Amino acid sequence: MTAPWSHAQVPVSRAVLHCVCAGPEHGPALLLLHGWPQTWFMWRDVIPPLAAAGYRVIAADLTGLGDSTRPDSGYDKMTVARDMAELMAALGHASFGVVAHDWGGPVAFALAAQYPERVTAMAIFDAPVLGDGGPIEHQARWHFGFHALPGLPEALTEGREDTYLRFFFRMAGARADAISEEAQAEYVRAYCRPGAMTAGFNYYRAVPQDIADNTAFREARRRLPMPVLVYGGAPETRGRGMSALESWARVADQVSGGVAERCGHWIPEERPDFVASVVEQHFRNNAVRAAS
Repeated sequence: MTAPWSHAQVPVSRAVLHCVCAGPEHGPALLLLHGWPQTWFMWRDVIPPLAAAGYRVIAADLTGLGDSTRPDSGYDKMTVARDMAELMAALGHASFGVVAHDWGGPVAFALAAQYPERVTAMAIFDAPVLGDGGPIEHQARWHFGFHALPGLPEALTEGREDTYLRFFFRMAGARADAISEEAQAEYVRAYCRPGAMTAGFNYYRAVPQDIADNTAFREARRRLPMPVLVYGGAPETRGRGMSALESWARVADQVSGGVAERCGHWIPEERPDFVASVVEQHFRNNAVRAAS
């Protein structure tokens, strides 16, 4: 049986980015951005219904992660966002919507902040905006500080990637089996590749720069103009609850959404039908334009 998508390796200025493409070539474009410790594969059950609805879906491996190449530096989200903008330009999409989860959310913010004329609408799942001016949430986020330490997380996880990553998959969902064994094995494969764990940790190490960049955005009295849909996972199952929506409302003019019930942090994998439905409705209502 033919896969419902095709793979591509797309050169940009400082990396070669792996992505999966599906749907009609001239349909309105949607860029899907994953989180840690995942890859494009987290969208596998969301891609087909969006493609069937007529969207051109591009699920990218973020710079340094998955099967994308790994620059030595530049993991602040403004730089990663420029990589994603180059990817979409290389694929011929002048304007597009963005769907993001976890670290994909801060990348999505940086993309919209730098290219508001290109990003037509966004849908964000369980991810806040770093440096949004609101309270800093630390609940169950101990790993932010650990991952940011120089060298130590690599030293302690080398050869134990399977054990370490599977802990997060069990811990952060509404159920311990929220992420399938097939998906867990794929993520472990990807993060066992040379340099992949370091690249993932570098997303956390760049947080001070991300906060500085986003604080400068706010202090310039800028706001995102495009419609933003935001769902947090249920807080009793380790999701961010309404705090995700509240974070985006501090930096964007048109924010809607709520809490994805029966979900923890892994919303697109825990309830892919729900995600595909609310994403399709959001972009249909906000008329994401086809590439020009």
